[in-house]
Amino acid sequence: MGDKLEKVKQILSTYNQEHLLKFYKELDMYHKELLLNQILNINFEQIINLYQNSMKNEDIIPGELSPLKHFEKNRYSQKEISYYTKIGEKFIKNNGLAVVTLAGGQGTRLGYRGPKGTYVIKFDNNFGSKSFFEIICEDLKRANTTYNVTLPWYIMTSEENDLPTKTFFDIHNYWDYPKEKIKFFKQGKLPLITVDGKLFLQEPYLVKEASNGNGNVFASMKKHGIIEELIAHNISLVYFGGIDNILQKNVDPFFIGLAIDGNYQIASKSIFKELAMEKTAVYCKKFGKPSILDYDEITLELSNRKDENGLYLYREANILSHLMTTDAIQKVSNISLKYHRAYKKNAFVNDEGVKQIPDSPNSFKFENFIFDAFSYFDDMLLLRVNTDEEFAPVKSFNGVYNLDKAKEKYEKQWSFRNNS
Repeated sequence: MGDKLEKVKQILSTYNQEHLLKFYKELDMYHKELLLNQILNINFEQIINLYQNSMKNEDIIPGELSPLKHFEKNRYSQKEISYYTKIGEKFIKNNGLAVVTLAGGQGTRLGYRGPKGTYVIKFDNNFGSKSFFEIICEDLKRANTTYNVTLPWYIMTSEENDLPTKTFFDIHNYWDYPKEKIKFFKQGKLPLITVDGKLFLQEPYLVKEASNGNGNVFASMKKHGIIEELIAHNISLVYFGGIDNILQKNVDPFFIGLAIDGNYQIASKSIFKELAMEKTAVYCKKFGKPSILDYDEITLELSNRKDENGLYLYREANILSHLMTTDAIQKVSNISLKYHRAYKKNAFVNDEGVKQIPDSPNSFKFENFIFDAFSYFDDMLLLRVNTDEEFAPVKSFNGVYNLDKAKEKYEKQWSFRNNS
C-alpha cells in the first residue's frame, strides 16, 4: 500500500490534482485501495489535454463545409423498393448481419433510477407495457421469424449500468431470445473535470467518471473480441441503433439493399429537420468528407441555405441509425476519434466532505460519437426516412421528444402495420 500511495502522490503532483487525496486518511483500508487503484487507471495526460484543447476556438473555415447528398425513401417507386429490398433480404437470410444496441445511459431524464433500457412504457390499447429492451427484442424476433435466422445481438452497456442490465435480462428470461446470441460489453469512461481544470470526487473514495460517448463502441468492440467474432462468423454488416427510439427498424432490408447495391461502407438514416434552429446535429461534408455539423455550429443563415432548386442543404438530422461494414468497424477501431465537450451539472464532494448538488453546470464531460468515424471514409449513403414511421425517441417527459408523443406514434404505426 505504501509504494502504491507514493506512486499515486507522484502522479497527482505532476498533474496538479493532489486534492483527490484530501479525505484519504479518513477512509478504511478497502476504500483507500479502491481510490488508489482508480487513480492509477486514470489517463491524466489524456483528460488534461482534452480540457486544454477544448478551450481553443474552432470556427468553421470558409470553404470547409459542403452538403452531403441524401436520398429520400418516399421518392423511390414500388418497383425500386422491391428491387433493393430483395437484395437486403437475401443478405439477411445468409446470416451476414448483426445488431448493436447502444444502451450505456441511465433513465435520469425520465425520473427513473436505473438503465434507460429497463424503463417500462405503459402503452394504451392492446400494446401492454414494454421496456425499451423488450421493444427491440420484439423487433429482432420478428426479423428472425421472417428470414429464418437468429441475429447476433450485441448490447453496449456502461460501468454504471452493466450489472443491472444483465440482471433485467435474466429476470425476463431474455424474452425467449436465444441467450447464446446476446452479448453484453462495456464502453469506456473518462473523468469529469471542472472549469478550473480539476478532477473531482463523487464520493470521498471515488473520482467522478462518466461514459465517454457512443463513439467508443468501436474500441470497445475490439477490446471485448467482438470484431474478431464477427469476422469468424462471416458477418460483414452491422446495424448500430440507440436504445430509446421505439420505432427504430433494426433490420431494414431496403436500407441494407441500398447500401450493398451502392457498395457503401457506411450508411445512415436521417429525418428532415423542420425547425431551423432546433438543437439537432445535421449531416454535411467537411473538407469533402462525410461529417456532422453540431447544433452549436449551425447559424440561422446556414440552416436556411438552399440549392438552386429550393431544397435545403443542411437539414438532414442525425437519428442514430447506422450501418457499417465489419471492415469499416475494424478500421476505425484503431483510430482515436475526436472528443466533444459538454457542459454538465454534476454533484461533487465539497471541501468538508459533504455531497453537494450545484445549481448550474459546473463541469465538462468529454464524449466521442459514432459519426466522428465517418470522416475517415470518402462517401456514405444517407437515406431520409419518414419520422412518423421510424423515429419516436423518448428523451424526457417534456420537450420535442417526450414520452406521450412517442407512445402515440408507436401505437398509431403498429396499428397501421398490423392492419395492412
